[in-house]
Amino acid sequence: MTTTLPSTSAPTPTGGFHGWRIVGFAAVALAMTAPGQTVAVSAFVDPLIADLGISRSAISTAYLIGTLTGAAALPAVGRLVDRYGARRCMLVIGVVFGAVLVALSVVSGIVGLTAGFVGIRMAGQGALGLAATTVTAHWFRRRRGFALGVVSAVGAAGISLAPLLLERLIAVHGWRTAWLVEGLAVWAVVIPVAVFGIRNRPEDVGQRVDGGEGDARFGCGVLADLSHRRALRTPYFWVLAASVATSGMLTTAVAFHQISLLTERGLTAAAAAANFLPQTIAGIAATLLVGALIDRTSPRVVLPAAMVGLTVALVWATRVGPGWSALGFGVAIGAASSAIRTVEAALTPRLFGLGHLGAIRGTVTAVNVGSTAFGPVLFAVGHDITGSYTQALLIGSTLPLAVGVAAILAPLPGAERRSRRRRPRDTFPT
Repeated sequence: MTTTLPSTSAPTPTGGFHGWRIVGFAAVALAMTAPGQTVAVSAFVDPLIADLGISRSAISTAYLIGTLTGAAALPAVGRLVDRYGARRCMLVIGVVFGAVLVALSVVSGIVGLTAGFVGIRMAGQGALGLAATTVTAHWFRRRRGFALGVVSAVGAAGISLAPLLLERLIAVHGWRTAWLVEGLAVWAVVIPVAVFGIRNRPEDVGQRVDGGEGDARFGCGVLADLSHRRALRTPYFWVLAASVATSGMLTTAVAFHQISLLTERGLTAAAAAANFLPQTIAGIAATLLVGALIDRTSPRVVLPAAMVGLTVALVWATRVGPGWSALGFGVAIGAASSAIRTVEAALTPRLFGLGHLGAIRGTVTAVNVGSTAFGPVLFAVGHDITGSYTQALLIGSTLPLAVGVAAILAPLPGAERRSRRRRPRDTFPT
């Protein structure tokens, strides 16, 4: 991928200032998805129950409807990103996301709350994160995994702060003010980032993708460029979709019931809540490590390894106890869930190309977001039937193992197999 400049000098690779500037802005945008994430929404649940007189089951159902409806819109959002660019789409998403949050500050019943959940799950957890990671993929090839790892790590760190800040804000000023502040913050941050920070492609500022055309180590400029329809026909697309769906469903279930799960295993409620801290730290570390490794590692190694890590974490949860065991569980599940998200974000453009990346990742993201709606319900049903979470955890642990086996056996897209034969040893082993 090259561009013609007025001067006779060659375009600059994006490993320099402009490329990492995009990484910084994309990371900020990803952090601003926090108001649409479950960890932030959970801070509002008890105050909503108390003030609006809505039952916990009604709010849970509203959240389920909002999550599924928001997820259904994401493939269309991805196609819009392909057509109009991440910059313009991020601007619109920021305006809509902020408006929904402001509207939630005046909600008075279950219908308005459900509509608000649709908006924040679609625009926040789904569309804004999709735009941020997709634009990063367009700016990097040789170091794409590492760049996406940085974006995900910084974004995760920002999201992890949201519950702490919101708890204080709600306690002092109430949930209506908290949602209003969130909406204004989204407008104040996301809109300027989209207008002044994001650029869709390196050509916009006279640069070229690192490892693209002109980089002899990477041979051809495009490894694969499949249409959305062709990508959906490849077995490995569904392996990637299954990996994030499995991770999303199971890790959301564990997080949703974490206090109950860990107190049943002997931890205090405070210690159970504090376990989110090692999960966050381990997730950030795993994101950076996997982001760096995936640029040099075969998909047949890195994706199965991430799924095995999730299996280990789920089995560990059936035996976890106070002290070091609880710390190890937090590290295991935090690292596994973050690793799987980073693997998908980096492998999707590598396997299917950039031409229809928004539409392809929009479908993957829809599957991921939709899966998170079911995990908490399934674990709750399992607990009601058996009196513990053990059976649900053990049954759930078989799913990532199955996906890991599929990742080993499923054929890679043809262009990826050819590129692996062309690539030198300093990229990743065959």
